[in-house]
Amino acid sequence: MNSELLATLEYIEQERGISKEQLVAAVEKAILSASRKAIHPASSLSVKLDRATGELQAWAKLEVVESFPNNDQILLSEAQKSVPDAKVGDVIDVEVTPRNFGRVAAQTARQAILQQLRDAEKSVVQVEFRDKEGEILSGVVKRIHEGAIIVDLQKSEGILAGKDKVPGEQYTIGERINALLVKVDTETSGPSLILSRSNPNFVRKLFEREISEIHDGIVEIVGLARDAGSRTKIAVKSNDPRVDPVGACVGMRGIRVRNITGELGNEHVDIIRYEEDITAYVTNALHPAQLEAIEVDEESHTLFIHLKNENSPLAFGKKAQNVRLAQRLVGWAIKFIIDDAEQHETFEEKKRQVISSLAAAVGISEGAAEILVNNGYLTLDGLRAADMNDIAALKGLDDPSVVAIARARKQDAPQGE
Repeated sequence: MNSELLATLEYIEQERGISKEQLVAAVEKAILSASRKAIHPASSLSVKLDRATGELQAWAKLEVVESFPNNDQILLSEAQKSVPDAKVGDVIDVEVTPRNFGRVAAQTARQAILQQLRDAEKSVVQVEFRDKEGEILSGVVKRIHEGAIIVDLQKSEGILAGKDKVPGEQYTIGERINALLVKVDTETSGPSLILSRSNPNFVRKLFEREISEIHDGIVEIVGLARDAGSRTKIAVKSNDPRVDPVGACVGMRGIRVRNITGELGNEHVDIIRYEEDITAYVTNALHPAQLEAIEVDEESHTLFIHLKNENSPLAFGKKAQNVRLAQRLVGWAIKFIIDDAEQHETFEEKKRQVISSLAAAVGISEGAAEILVNNGYLTLDGLRAADMNDIAALKGLDDPSVVAIARARKQDAPQGE
């Protein structure tokens, strides 16, 4: 064990760059902590590793007394066996190494070395990756543990938790995978690199990587809203009047955007031209729906959009996804007003029915249900498909209603949701 321990320390020093003295100090400290009770009852103890032989010895500082010694004292007659000139009142170092100390210390030494390696690796990770937060990293799927993906990034491991995966994507061990480095967390016991493929900034970084005009600052991403695995809306503008921002992102025959959607598992991506005028901007954001008129309420930051009944399905989108993403993109609340005169009364009646039905299904007041309907949430299924944070942020929705909605989303949900 003695020669093996020294050889191990020297190997780690050469291969991992951790100093031998640092490792020795860690081993001595760990063994003392683990073996204190078995060594000696003295309050001042130390463990020393002989750098030449690898022998481990335990030492106690004891006061020399003439009679009746306590745990921190030694009889003069005993002291003089190892220190011949010792006298009463002296404090001397006395070896108190137990007989089985080598066997007990061996396992503790191994654990101390492993802990030092873990600490050193986390330090390396901090230095290596601290400037790469917010960037895309490429690695290989190493293992799958309780729904999380452990990714081998060569110098460290990253973790892609369940919430950071794209719904519907499947991963296999050995498969190469790209993901956004969200955070470097060296305080946790597991992998220190927190990865995400569902984060909206993953799409932003893909555009920066694939579109040279964005990378060079000629085209700028102004806004981005995403339902991971389903649909993304991204607004772009050009800082050069000669460059069409949408065309630059789409590329010849759509090749550029296809590279991005391919990485996203064919997630649908709407590339929208940003406009300073909010009415033009929201018109682009709600495309392909045809809008009749837009009323702007600056005070409440709300857009009242008139459209004909036949355009309402396009404006809302499946499970109100189109309007939800458009609201996130432009940063304004959107409320639709159906202007078809012949069906206006019928629409109002249907709206009241939808409000009543939603209120009963969720267990909220009709006033709260009307707020949901006005924002595109027409059914309980639509609420389940939405982001709870978006729902909770709706203006006028009180806390009890938010709690009831959260409860209703979980009750009787279809299997798999």
